[in-house]
Amino acid sequence: MTLDDVQSMSRCTVKRVTAEGVLGQRLSDMGFCPGICFLFVRRAPLQDPIHVQIGSYHVALRSGEARHIELDSCSPCTGR
Repeated sequence: MTLDDVQSMSRCTVKRVTAEGVLGQRLSDMGFCPGICFLFVRRAPLQDPIHVQIGSYHVALRSGEARHIELDSCSPCTGR
């Protein structure tokens, strides 16, 4: 499962990032590293971008970028 597959508010754990080069470095710099837990907040009305929260900061990712983030686990949550 990749981050692009998640549909509802969930807590997720990164398994690995498959992007290479500049995109891989950018995702790593934003905090998407193996083992990191984050909150999938929502999708924009037209499904792109995706809003996630890592720790105390918020990130918006395009679906194409989110496809490079493989998830180890993802569980629904009812609140923040």
